[in-house]
Formats: sequence, C-alpha cells, structure tokens
Amino acid sequence: MALFKVKFDLQKRVKLAQMLWLMYWFAVTAGALVFAMGLFFKIELRKNSELMDNNESHFVPNLLICVGLLACGINAFGGKMCYDSLDSTKFAKWKSVMKPFLISCVVFNVLLFLTALFCFMMRIPLAFTLAEGLKNGMKFYKDTDTPGRCYMKRTLDQMQMEFKCCGNNNYKDWFEIQWVSNRYLDFSAKEVKDRIGSNVDGRYLMDAVPFSCCNPSSPRPCIQIQLTNNTAHYSYDHYTEELNIWKRGCREALVSYYGGMLNSIGVLVLLVTVLEVVVMVGLQYVNTAMSTLVNPEDPESESEGWILEKTVKETFTDIMAKMKAMSKGGQVEEGEGEQAVATVS
Repeated sequence: MALFKVKFDLQKRVKLAQMLWLMYWFAVTAGALVFAMGLFFKIELRKNSELMDNNESHFVPNLLICVGLLACGINAFGGKMCYDSLDSTKFAKWKSVMKPFLISCVVFNVLLFLTALFCFMMRIPLAFTLAEGLKNGMKFYKDTDTPGRCYMKRTLDQMQMEFKCCGNNNYKDWFEIQWVSNRYLDFSAKEVKDRIGSNVDGRYLMDAVPFSCCNPSSPRPCIQIQLTNNTAHYSYDHYTEELNIWKRGCREALVSYYGGMLNSIGVLVLLVTVLEVVVMVGLQYVNTAMSTLVNPEDPESESEGWILEKTVKETFTDIMAKMKAMSKGGQVEEGEGEQAVATVS
C-alpha cells in the first residue's frame, strides 16, 4: 500500500508543479545565502588566523561554501524538471533521471543536516584552537623585529580593542610572559636587573598589560602598569576597585562572537534543510503523478501520487533484501573467479 496516496487531476498537477517551481527558486536563493554566509565566516576566521592553532577551523566554512553551491545547482535542476512537468511530452525525457535525482536529494539533505550539526558543534574545538593560538600569540607579542612575527603585536592589540578583552583567560595572563622586547629595556638599570634575576627563565616579567587592554569608558586614566601595587597609585586598591581594563579574556570573547555566528548559520542551514525536504517530497508527488496517468496520451486524465510506493516498513525490508542480494552476488562472483583460477592452474 502506497504511503500518503493522493489523487490528481490536470489542474492539481499544474498547481503543484507551479508551486514547486517557485519553491525551487526560493531554495536556489537560500543556497546562495548559505554560500555567502560560509564565505563571510571564512573571511572572519582569516582576520584572526594568526591566533588559530591549526587550520581545522576552516572545515565548516569550506563545507558551507560547497553545500551552498550544490544547493544552487541541485535546486536549479529540480526547478527545470518541475517546469517541464507542465507538459507531459517534455517531462518524458526526465523519467529516467528522476529516480537517481531523488536519491541524490536524499543524500544532499543528510549532508545539509550534518552541516548544521557541525555548525552547532564547532564551538568546542574552536575554544581549544583559540586557547592554544592566543597563548602562543602572546608569547610573540614582543617579537616586532622577527620576520613572520612582526605583525603579532598589531594583531593582538587590534583584537583586544575590537573585542574589548584582555589576555587569553583574563588580564593576568600578561603577568606570566615577557611582552616588552629586550630592545626597549635598559639592562644597566637596577629595576630591570632585579626583574630578570627574579625568575629562573631570565625574563622581564611585570604586573602590567598592553595599552590595548584599557577600557576607554572608565573615568579614571588607564592604570596598566603595577596593577597589583596599591602604593604606586593614589587612592587605589586593586582588590576592591573596579579596574579600568577589560576583565574578559579574549578566548571567551572570540568564542562568543564566532559561536553566535555559527549558531545563526546552523539555524539557517536547518531551515534550508526543511525547505529541501518539502520540495523533494513535492517532486516525488509530481514524478509519481505523471507516471501513473490513466491514459498517458491524454494529459487531462487522472493519476495518483505518493511519497513511497509501499509502507516505510516494507520499503526498508526491500532495501535490506536488495543489499543482502548484492552482497551475496559479490561473494558468488568472487568464488567463481577463484574456481576459474584454480582450474587454469
């Protein structure tokens, strides 16, 4: 028994084909939007690529770009078939193509759904990628004279000002690295000697942060040096006073920014998936309705359309039986080939 069987006359078939043709072009537009969002997300990642520990973060935007292009091509092809279904003579040339096309649509819809899941799940690996990338980038902040690292200071400063953040986890991360280049240190000064000699690695560490950590909204002039020294500043207590630097770490800020973007794209891809499923079901009705005309020579005759020729259980059983038959056939052919080799030898 066919699943969701519907009777069609010429008027119903024409209305269905016209509606599907319009929906297919909406789907083409949606595919172009997915492509554009993937391209935009890739460009946004490129802006901070120096702070990414690896290139795996570009898998999702590349997938979105590919899926968007596929959606445009598949839906344009489906729209053409729906347009030709208005004329039974034109539709006849598509009969042999229709079944493989519908199978490819099922595969494509699964790919779309997986793409949406990847968008929602990417937040976790992105957090690890940024954590390691920011940690390494902060170490290179001082290397303004080193080829390949000379722009790291500018990148980090621009990022901290744009995303209103400081450090990796928080501003105290800057206390643990030497972010001032040796070029700008007077090694004959007692303070510099004391700071370098105070740690086993011989680094110039201080309780200070770069200027880009300063919050311009604070009424007090920015305190970025000797943050933990209360006596160095008038009427200041770093334990109780609201510091005039950004409190949020840059990893959290970037993950929040990219994560929000990914969630929006994931919702968009899910909506496109629903649209693709609807037009695929509609195309199946068009295909079956055109194939079951009572009188193929009379386009005005009635016909029946359905989603599946049998019930879901029967369809699944048939698919499993065909797969088993194919596997057995492969085993038989392999066995016959071995016998032939043995006979020749």
